[in-house]
Amino acid sequence: MTVYRKSRRWAPEGFFECEGRGLQWLAQAHASGGPRVAGVMDWSNDYLDIERIASASPTPKAAYAFGAALAHMHDFGAPYFGSAPDGYHGTCYFGPLQDPVPMATGEWTDPITYFTEGRLLPMVRLGIERHELDHRDLEMIGEVVDALPELLGGAVKDKPARIHGDLWSGNVMWTNDSGSTEAVLIDPAAHGGHREEDLAMLHLFGMSYLGQIMDGYQSVHPLKSGYEERYTLWQLYPIAGHCVFFGGGYVNEFRSMCRSLLG
Repeated sequence: MTVYRKSRRWAPEGFFECEGRGLQWLAQAHASGGPRVAGVMDWSNDYLDIERIASASPTPKAAYAFGAALAHMHDFGAPYFGSAPDGYHGTCYFGPLQDPVPMATGEWTDPITYFTEGRLLPMVRLGIERHELDHRDLEMIGEVVDALPELLGGAVKDKPARIHGDLWSGNVMWTNDSGSTEAVLIDPAAHGGHREEDLAMLHLFGMSYLGQIMDGYQSVHPLKSGYEERYTLWQLYPIAGHCVFFGGGYVNEFRSMCRSLLG
C-alpha cells in the first residue's frame, strides 16, 4: 500500500486527526456492506497519511454497488445527530483544506434542531461575520427554519445516519486496483447526520451515473416520499459554506434556494 500525504502548515487544531478518525469511523461499516474508505496510516498536527488510490473511470455497475453500499453505511448509524467520529473529542471541520471552518457537534435527537442549531444558523452567522451575507439572510433562514416541519415531511422521523458529510463527486474516487471497479471515499466531514444530506451533496455539483447510484441506494433503504424535493433544503448548508469560503455568485444562489423553499 503506497502512501498519500495531505499536509498544511499551521492547520487548525485537530484538523487532520478529525479527518483521520472520520475515515476510520466510516470504514467501520465496510464489514456490514458499507463502501470502501481510504485507509489511514498516520496523522499529526500538520499532515495526514492515507493510502494512495489509483484512479479509474466509473461504470454503471460500480455506481449501483456504491449506492447500495452508501445506504449500508448510513444504516450503520450514529448515537446522535451531530455525533463526532469515535475517539475524537476536539473541533470538527467543514470546508477546503486552506480554509476549514468549525462544524458543530452535539447530541441532538431530532433532525430539525440539529439542522437548525448545528448547521444552518452557525454557517449563516459566519457568512455575516465575513461580510458575505447580511442580516436579511439570517431573517430568511429563520423563515426556512420555521417551515422545517413541513419541508422535511416524513424524513423528520429518520434516525441518525453515519454520513460522510461532504460527499460531492470529488470526494468519491473510482478505482479498479482490487480487480473490479469500485468507489472509495476520501476527505470526509464525518458525523452523525441525516442520510439525505449525503444524497443531496451528490446531486449538488454533478455526479457520474447518479441514477444508478440512487437505484442502488433505494434497493437497500427506500427513502421517504418527497426526497427529491428536499435536496434543495439539505444543500443550503454547503452552499452557505461556499458563500463563506468564496462569496461571489454563491450568495445569489443561496438566496434563490431559500426563496424557492419559501415560495
